[in-house]
Amino acid sequence: MYEPIRTKSVHTMAAAPEIPHRSREQELDIRLAGQLTALLTVTDELHALELHALATRTDDGAPQDAGPAAAELATAAERIAEQVARLSGGHYPLRAEPTEGGTPARIEALQQRAHTLAGNALAVATTRDDTAARELAAERMAAHAAPRRDLATA
Repeated sequence: MYEPIRTKSVHTMAAAPEIPHRSREQELDIRLAGQLTALLTVTDELHALELHALATRTDDGAPQDAGPAAAELATAAERIAEQVARLSGGHYPLRAEPTEGGTPARIEALQQRAHTLAGNALAVATTRDDTAARELAAERMAAHAAPRRDLATA
């Protein structure tokens, strides 16, 4: 009554040996390295804005409020880069040259983006059971949440 199927099943084609497959751990490593690289980019951008704000002075000579300290952001960026290198087999990530200048709205958006990226990295690090990356992501998440709390109470 029914004609037999003459073509190969799509399920057997997906398991072809010529297609490289990664393990779940490898996929999590790649995903965590990507989240941390994105966080590194935003951290570098915030660091550049911090330095720019410190160079810009008000009329009375006092520096403008520039958010987190530039030294803290530089240290955090180096720690993030080390974690990415560890996850990427010793290859340090490429770092783009940050743009100069920024409005308070842009800085707030970058802080929020960094907080979100740190949260994503925390979720992946927890799934991967990576203690070092989990602690770093939680620390960065707290650091980028602090300016948001300050704005909320102002």
